[in-house]
Amino acid sequence: MTLRGRLTTAFLAVVLGPVLLGAFFVGATVAAVSRDRSVDRLDVAATTVRSSVGALCQQLQAVADAVALPPTPEQRLAVADQVIARGLAAVVHVDGVTTPGGPARPWADCSGATSGGFQALAVQVEMRDATGAVLGSVEVAQTVDAAFVRRLADASGAAITLRSGPTYSTESARHREAVVQAAAGVRGDAIAESAPGRYVRRLDPSPGQPLPLALSVPRSEPGGSYAVLVGAVVLAGLFAVLAAWWLARSTTRPLAELGRAADRVAGGDLAARVPVRARDEVGRLAAAFNRMTRETQSYVRALTASRDQLRNHLAVLGDTLSSTHDLHRILQVILQTALAATGARAGVVLLLDPATGALVAHSAEGLEDPDLRVPVGSGLLGTVAATGEPLRGRVDRDGPPLLENEPRCRTYVAVPFAGPTHGVDLDPPALGVLALYDRLGLDEFDDADLVTLRTFAGQAAVAVDNVRVHEEAQRLSLTDPLTGLWNYRYLKESVRREVERAGRFGRMLAVLALDLDRFKEVNDTHGHAAGDAVLIEFARRVRAEVREVDLAFRQGGEEFVVLLPETDARGGAIVAQRLGAAIRDTPIECGEDSIEVSVSIGIAVYPDNGVTGAEVLDAADDALYAAKAAGRDTYRLAAHGKRPEALELPVPAGAAPPDDDLPRAGGASPGTHPPRQSRGR
Repeated sequence: MTLRGRLTTAFLAVVLGPVLLGAFFVGATVAAVSRDRSVDRLDVAATTVRSSVGALCQQLQAVADAVALPPTPEQRLAVADQVIARGLAAVVHVDGVTTPGGPARPWADCSGATSGGFQALAVQVEMRDATGAVLGSVEVAQTVDAAFVRRLADASGAAITLRSGPTYSTESARHREAVVQAAAGVRGDAIAESAPGRYVRRLDPSPGQPLPLALSVPRSEPGGSYAVLVGAVVLAGLFAVLAAWWLARSTTRPLAELGRAADRVAGGDLAARVPVRARDEVGRLAAAFNRMTRETQSYVRALTASRDQLRNHLAVLGDTLSSTHDLHRILQVILQTALAATGARAGVVLLLDPATGALVAHSAEGLEDPDLRVPVGSGLLGTVAATGEPLRGRVDRDGPPLLENEPRCRTYVAVPFAGPTHGVDLDPPALGVLALYDRLGLDEFDDADLVTLRTFAGQAAVAVDNVRVHEEAQRLSLTDPLTGLWNYRYLKESVRREVERAGRFGRMLAVLALDLDRFKEVNDTHGHAAGDAVLIEFARRVRAEVREVDLAFRQGGEEFVVLLPETDARGGAIVAQRLGAAIRDTPIECGEDSIEVSVSIGIAVYPDNGVTGAEVLDAADDALYAAKAAGRDTYRLAAHGKRPEALELPVPAGAAPPDDDLPRAGGASPGTHPPRQSRGR
């Protein structure tokens, strides 16, 4: 077994044994606690039921005394009626008269045991005169029904069943019989467990509580506790495995690296270096090895090789800056050149995200987490960005502490960079940060490395500014500034490209020409500002109704075009109906004005209505005029043209960039024509 395997096995044996024993002990304890909790619930429920029934009997006793107190039968009957009206009793029997509407006899007497068949709880008191002679009796009763049993169950928190007399119970039908049978075998205050998994207690009649009851609560299943326990054991096991793997790896990895480096030196590679990962015995051995290989090399040869390497990387950097606007590629070349020039183990280029105000990694080498995000003003990188001052040194001695998500390192150098400010103060002053970590051999970065990194940071700043200017210029040249849709220039190119693609793969292309009805009246009535607002809202609704693969353009004025790839005439008609409804159904709010707008739409399909982009656009335009002539606020399909049997597309023999720097599908770049003027739509 390898050294790593032996270390892993020993660690698992030491850690997992106590964890498993503790899990068995906790499981047994949880089961015992669960039963004790159920028994306690039954005890509390029994006490509550006795108290509730006793309180009711005391209430009936007080009512009976109140009825017996008046001297005349008429007065006693009047008091009885009041008692019934206030709900203090269900029925009163006094002077041989029983109030109507009460439960039928027999009644359970609160004074002691009761036989079966009762319908109510009752209290009887004797009426005596001043000499103590018995004049009669007053009997007051309260109904025992399903609602009464339910109130007892709600008060006690347990299911209650009358064991004799009326078959009232809050127990579920499938548990009731088993609970009653279990209660029949219980004596005194003992607890029984019924078959369906419930704990049962029998409550016999007694003075103040004459009802024969059976109380039950469900067995408290600690399933969730067991699940948590199993999950904790599994997590502990996984943690132990990972910890054992990490411990073995961190112990044996430096030795393996040192062995490989020694093999390289034995083969004549004096540039071999070993990463020093700790300050223990193995780390000191690796540092001594690195010093030995460095001192063995010739200083002149090292300087010459470094100079030649830097020249080559600078040449690559210059070619990249002059030949591409790919920001990721440029930053990657800058970072790789900086790493090669300084001999750093890892590095990262971060740019400020204006939306979140955080530094976001755009290029990284040698980092475990390339998706790095650092708030400005926090940690090493955030401090460099906030202050605009470079930092270099050792983590354990210099500079601010690292954040949890910042790269772990021993030595570092970080330089901020910013693009042209044009006389505007930036807050924070940095556009981004270029940082390098851990020179091989545990050397710290020096002033020469700082100067070199400043040069690369300046190149990064220029590259970022150039790319953003180029992207903005490209966007402005292809989009309509008012609506944000693609403009007429990009329409000509896109319809040519989509027609070529549809012809190459045998697909269809639907073209929708749209024109706002009576738009001149909107400008004349509400003003040009309202007209612009209508155009902006119209463009937004068009974008909301089409797919991501569809393209929407503003051709000029109130004229728009939508390209629907892989869509036939039926699909184009469905989209046209949806667009018409989206514009027509909801007026456009502009300040205090509510402007109702409609749209006319012409539909043409490649290849049914044309074999070139221009022909399909013209067919859609003709269909639009037909929709206008039909009364506006509708759509029309273009008349079918002659469909060719085959279409040959010219393909250039060599790649040639277009003159206008627009994306091309192949072939010569067509001339750019101004938008067609509105013809009185």
